[in-house]
Amino acid sequence: MPWDLSNDRPIYLQLTEQIKQQILSGKYNCGDHFPPVRELAAEAAVNPNTMQRALAALEQEGLLISSRTAGRTVTTDQSLIHEMREELASQIYTGFQQSLARLGYTEEEIREFINKRV
Repeated sequence: MPWDLSNDRPIYLQLTEQIKQQILSGKYNCGDHFPPVRELAAEAAVNPNTMQRALAALEQEGLLISSRTAGRTVTTDQSLIHEMREELASQIYTGFQQSLARLGYTEEEIREFINKRV
């Protein structure tokens, strides 16, 4: 996966968001073994400690489960993944709506705009 990292925000937050999106989009399925920290860090060209911090944040959210002997796996809680996916989609939609509203679109015009593109 190509990593899209910028200097405007902390790298570990960007990594967390991108990995979360990969999990929520189904790139990693429930119960899948997750790649090791060093492998992901090398792929993203970041310090392993930075990647570890991102993965720890995903563990706190419940998306990754850590095992001493088996490494990390993606959660098997499909309802959690569904809930987080819906929440992320809602945030994206709200941002989109706000951007169009700043351009002067009304609610009705936003609906028409979306319907034309579906």
